[in-house]
Amino acid sequence: MNTPAHVILNLFVLGRKEIPRHQGAILAGAILPDAPMFFFYFIEKVVRGVPEYLIWSHDYYLEPWQNFIDCFNSLPFIALGLFVAWKTQSRAAQLFFVSMILHVCGDLPLHHDDAHRHFFPFSNWRFESPVSYWDPSHYGHIVTGLEILAVLVCAGLVFRSTPHSVTQWFVGVIGVTYAVFFGYVLWVWV
Repeated sequence: MNTPAHVILNLFVLGRKEIPRHQGAILAGAILPDAPMFFFYFIEKVVRGVPEYLIWSHDYYLEPWQNFIDCFNSLPFIALGLFVAWKTQSRAAQLFFVSMILHVCGDLPLHHDDAHRHFFPFSNWRFESPVSYWDPSHYGHIVTGLEILAVLVCAGLVFRSTPHSVTQWFVGVIGVTYAVFFGYVLWVWV
């Protein structure tokens, strides 16, 4: 699932009635599991000048990058954070880590050969789903259409149901980000 979709769906599930400060925690938790990918892509593309096909066919699979990325998608690490948040009774921190868990659960069934090790560092096991959120050879064209539909519906429901203009602003910005992202994808990869 694409990062803006995680944000909208997590806000829909967790944040429609929360105060904006807590919605910010949900937003951050929805983004953090993908943040290492943005850093990876920036280093490989901008700093090192690696061509797209090598970034995603070779460099992404290098062990140091995989370890870095999988730390942020590790259910044991996230569960530890949630436990600490629960013990300190921080509502915002609890929502942050629950949002991370929702992100990971959303990714789990939608990654084929680019699957994360969700039990890292205790296991190198990866669930290689028969379905991919992006790869057309694993139903990516269908999943992408369903993702766009889910984002449109959930964004509309979050926008209409929240009493907070800050949340409505978040939804608008994320919607624009989502559109720009797909524009970039079409420009670079198609």
